[in-house]
Amino acid sequence: MALLLDLFGFLSVVLRGLTITAQSLTIGGILFLSLVAWPFRKALGDAGGEILTRCRRVAGWSAVGFAVMAFLSALIEAAILADTVGLSFGETIGAGFVRDAATIILAAAAIAVICLRQPPRRWEAWVLPLLAAVVLVAQTMTSHAASRLDDRIPLAAAELLHQAAAAAWIGGIPYLLIAQGRCREQASWRRVGKRFSHISLVSVAVLVTAGLVMAVAYTGSVDAIYGTAYGVMLSTKVLLLGFLLLLGGMNYLIIEHLVQGSTVPMLRMRRFGEVEIGIGFTLFFAAASLTSLPPASDLVNDRVSLHEIAERMTPHWPRLESPSHADLAIPMLQEKLDAEAASSTRHAEAFVPGAGEIPPRNAEDIAWSEYNHHWSGLAVLLIGLLALAERSGMAPWARNWPLVFLALALFLFLRSDPETWPLGDIGLIESLRDPEVVQHRIFVALIIGFGIFEWRVRTKRSKSPRAALVFPMITAVGGALLLTHSHALSNLKDQLLIEMTHVPLALCGILAGWARWLELRLDPPASRVAAWVWPICLTLVGILLILYREA
Repeated sequence: MALLLDLFGFLSVVLRGLTITAQSLTIGGILFLSLVAWPFRKALGDAGGEILTRCRRVAGWSAVGFAVMAFLSALIEAAILADTVGLSFGETIGAGFVRDAATIILAAAAIAVICLRQPPRRWEAWVLPLLAAVVLVAQTMTSHAASRLDDRIPLAAAELLHQAAAAAWIGGIPYLLIAQGRCREQASWRRVGKRFSHISLVSVAVLVTAGLVMAVAYTGSVDAIYGTAYGVMLSTKVLLLGFLLLLGGMNYLIIEHLVQGSTVPMLRMRRFGEVEIGIGFTLFFAAASLTSLPPASDLVNDRVSLHEIAERMTPHWPRLESPSHADLAIPMLQEKLDAEAASSTRHAEAFVPGAGEIPPRNAEDIAWSEYNHHWSGLAVLLIGLLALAERSGMAPWARNWPLVFLALALFLFLRSDPETWPLGDIGLIESLRDPEVVQHRIFVALIIGFGIFEWRVRTKRSKSPRAALVFPMITAVGGALLLTHSHALSNLKDQLLIEMTHVPLALCGILAGWARWLELRLDPPASRVAAWVWPICLTLVGILLILYREA
């Protein structure tokens, strides 16, 4: 169970992010069906029937995924509660979160059955919104608002409206793209686009207003915004929302021009919509990280000051020499324990992954980590500069820059976790009991994946358009996962200061991925602008890694 507790911090955020995503797709689909697909079904002719059928199918399968994610989350939480409190697994059934999860699962299952059955029935237009309301109420009961002693009702109302607005806007975009692909006449598309545009405007207004109410209540002061993990993640969520509003504003203008009879290319709106979906899903993972943290207003001690942030962020010359592996905390402790075991029959391990303990660290561990980050930064900086050189057209040989990613992946595999194989005594499989090691291995696999695919694309070995999309997709996913990455440290201030450096890295990775996506998916001249953005983002990632510090 200690292993489950150790992994739960990471898994809970990932599961929560997937749950929010599936929930938003389900509720967004229901609102699109109720406010767009059903009302315009007859007016759009054959396209109306196709839109209704396709949207019902997507909403139904989203509900299936939603029910599965909710079940897994409840199962893990119940197992942990049963072990930590000493209850039997059956006794946890009466817990409030289990009842709420059961309500969500049943409602999601009902939505799935209704949406996946054929043919559609008119009564779905009011039954599905009712089930969506049940889901929102049950989800609100598991939020921070439900646990507050003061202002519980207004905060719960703000939370419910916030979730509903996010679903209507972000969760509804995939259904808008489905409708766009089925509308064969521009007049039909103008009608659908205008209706969704109005829904989005109302949703954004509700989303921002409800978000401000919760932000003020849960932070309480300005210093909580930069001095706590909750405040930092809230700021990240606001930045991602800013990116979304920019893209949404562009699409709104495109739709307005189409309504007025302009010949603005619809392809641009579709591509911006794809990126909106991607960044929107990333925003859901940021929201998942936020809900896993205690509100900043509840943490009045151990806040990071502006002076401490400025001191940590002050640039220093990169560390290019590595300390000896033998001088790290775990190898030193293991050597001491082995010496003691020589005179007895008892052998002790310096660190056991998954035992629920924080690994020991010393000054050499910090130096080891900084060395890794700084050399990684030099590699990523080289990648960014080579990509810019290739883009300029002056250095065709620079197209081989993705091979640097493979060298970087090998470097990280060897050095990111020195206590594990091949440098340390902890075996590879055994080390995967540690969530931080698991995250590092995932990042190494992602780097290898997009390095190979992008090199094949750059050198024309692979001409598949789908192969070209691997690099931007994995880069964007890697940036999103970085928002969930954390270091297990006993000093909470050091942990927060380290995680602060992850935020700009994650944002640059997300922007790089989706800029490359737009380069591939848009026509000139917009694609040429995007082609310069992502190499610049990679260059910034390299610089940020070179400036990384842990002390």
